[in-house]
Amino acid sequence: MKSATAGWKRNLLHFWFHALSPAQRFGRDPAVDKLIVRRFVPVLNAMARRPVADFVTRPADALSAILLFDQVPRNAFRDSARAFAFDAKARAITHAALRRGWLHGLRTEERQFLLMPLMHSESIAEQRESLRRFTALGSPYIRNFALAHYRMVARFGRFPHRNAVLGRRSTPAEARAVAAGNHW
Repeated sequence: MKSATAGWKRNLLHFWFHALSPAQRFGRDPAVDKLIVRRFVPVLNAMARRPVADFVTRPADALSAILLFDQVPRNAFRDSARAFAFDAKARAITHAALRRGWLHGLRTEERQFLLMPLMHSESIAEQRESLRRFTALGSPYIRNFALAHYRMVARFGRFPHRNAVLGRRSTPAEARAVAAGNHW
């Protein structure tokens, strides 16, 4: 019998970059979320305890692991604290891939997702790096998203839209920022 995790890297990369449209990657689509839960949460659970080093053997492995730990939880566990539970691992894989120079061997859309854990970070240092790297991609559209994320962390030290699910109390200014549409 074939393991639920056999071929997961190739399957996730194909699903993310070929089966999904850009609107599906970034939008809120319950059908896509259900599909991700069915296809990739078993893999996420199986891989969660593995060390970062297991995922940085080659660029495609790192990219698939970043999708697994950064994007899969955001879709599968939307509106819950578990959506952010694997962020540290995703960032560690991103940093390891960047140290190896793997960003330059990827297509633009792949680079964007390799860098996404930096954009999702509540660390101002990682937000600065995110803004610098997304700016270097050369797309004003993508840069605007990085800039918006940077501004939230620069202003509040965190992403206010996460406060409720993470059990954090929002300040009035944070509540206004979320009401104004700053909730990705």
